[in-house]
This record gives sequence, C-alpha cells and structure tokens, in this order.
Amino acid sequence: MPRSDGAAQADWQCVMFLWGDKYDVALVNRLIDAIAQHASSQPRFVLLSDRARPNLDPRAELRMIPDFWLTPQFRGAGCQTKLAMFEKGVLADDLPALYIDLDTVVTGDLKRILNLLPRPDALMLLQSAIVPLGAVGRFIWRRTKGRKYARGNSSLVAFHPKHHTKIAAQFTELWNKKQEWWFRPMIADERFMSWAAQETVEAIPKSLAVKFPTEFMSRINLLSYVWAVLPWVRARRQGLIAVTLCGVEIKPDELLQMAEGARVTDPKGRTLIWSDFILGKTRGDIIRFYSRKLK
Repeated sequence: MPRSDGAAQADWQCVMFLWGDKYDVALVNRLIDAIAQHASSQPRFVLLSDRARPNLDPRAELRMIPDFWLTPQFRGAGCQTKLAMFEKGVLADDLPALYIDLDTVVTGDLKRILNLLPRPDALMLLQSAIVPLGAVGRFIWRRTKGRKYARGNSSLVAFHPKHHTKIAAQFTELWNKKQEWWFRPMIADERFMSWAAQETVEAIPKSLAVKFPTEFMSRINLLSYVWAVLPWVRARRQGLIAVTLCGVEIKPDELLQMAEGARVTDPKGRTLIWSDFILGKTRGDIIRFYSRKLK
C-alpha cells in the first residue's frame, strides 16, 4: 500500500485497532491528529481493522486483522484480538512500534516511550497489578515456574515486532489444544502479553502515561485530595503525555457536560471528582482533546 513521504521516512510506527462498530473512524483520525501534532518525528500510522474504513486519515496504513483473531470469543471483554499485532507479518518488523488504545488522550511526544525500551526485545506496558513489572516480577515468575507473574495494562504497548512473534504463536498453540480459557493468562490480552513476555517486560513510567481510573479515582475521596496536594505527585502529573480512559464508565461527551467539582462513582466504588484541583492539567487536556472537531 502506498505511503506518504512522511511515512516512508518514519523511524517508528504507531498502531491502533478498530473492529466492530463501537468506535467510529473519526475517533481514529482525531487520535492520529493529536499524535502527529506532538511527535518529534512522524510515525508510520497503522490501523488494524476487520474491514475497509472509508474516510480513514490518509496518513494511516490500513491492514486487515487475520481471520483467526476475529474469532467471536476474542472480540469480547478479554480483547484477545489485540494479540494479532504480534503475529508474524501483520506488522512490518523494520521499526519499533507503539500500540495505543483509541480512548487515550495524547498531549505529548509518544516516541519518548519507545526511546525508553531498555533492550531490543523488551516489551513495555502500563503497570497494572500490585506486583511490579520488571526484576521483581521476573523473580516471582521464576520462583513459581510461571504460575505467578507481574501483570500490565495494554492500553499502551511499546515493543519491536521482530522480537515478539512468539506471543501470538504461543496463544494460537494453546487455543488450538482446547478452544476455551483453560490456561489462566489466556483470559485477557494484557495478561497473556505479560505472561508470555515476562523475561523482558518492563513498566512504562507513570511520569509519562497512566490509566485515568488508577491515577485519579479512589474509593476514599480524601485520598484524591491528599494526592492532589503532594508536590511530587502534582509535578509528575504535570508531565504526563498520555492518559488512557480505559475503565472509565462515563463517556467522554458526558464528561464534557459535567460541572466543575461534580462527582461520579463507578460500579467498583471509585469516585471521580471532576475538578481542576484534583485532576490538574488532565481535566483541561480531556476537555480540549474531545472538543476537537472530528473529521
């Protein structure tokens, strides 16, 4: 597929998925605009999709998701379809890649995350569970012979396609043995990524990117205020370049209608306090990002 001159000169690739009808291609285009606006060097944009997407930004290269990964069970809450990006040949393996969820607010240069890959075969995720990604998680993984491991969140994934085809290959092999979730890490894409890449997995620094619910919502409202006044927390949040809204029950257009200081509690008992004091620059970032006109 022809690429623009900018794409031909790219030194990294930015990968997104779009299947089904939950998201509109206009959301993809808005995300591409934001990423391109802040990037120190323009990436090769790649959209992995289940079908042609009319009106897709011409900067994006459309690639089809292989049929295996469109198995109905994979397109549910576990999002195993996302593991398709590790299958050999799905992505070009000439450049490092950063996968990004469509419900992510981008306000900085995402290439900075790829620049932090500690080794060519490393894979970086957002920290998710209590056990930290990296050396501690690997120690536990080895001591338990793979039964316990550090888990990350796959809203952002930094990796080089050349070094991680085994992730898709291992999942395919396990699924073909018994077409059900008989092996615990198979129940979600991020669990399987974490398990399969445990030898080289690392955490994306919280100084660059975070999950909104983990960072800004709490079951104890007082803690939201405490975190908001700590100078080192405020400084770290000020430097964020990506905030993913994965796990936020309220939709972005509803967020934009909320008054300053309004509160919403999700089914997990976590409360969002929609105020500049609590959220810092992130509230304004979300408002500006979702107020941008869709193309």
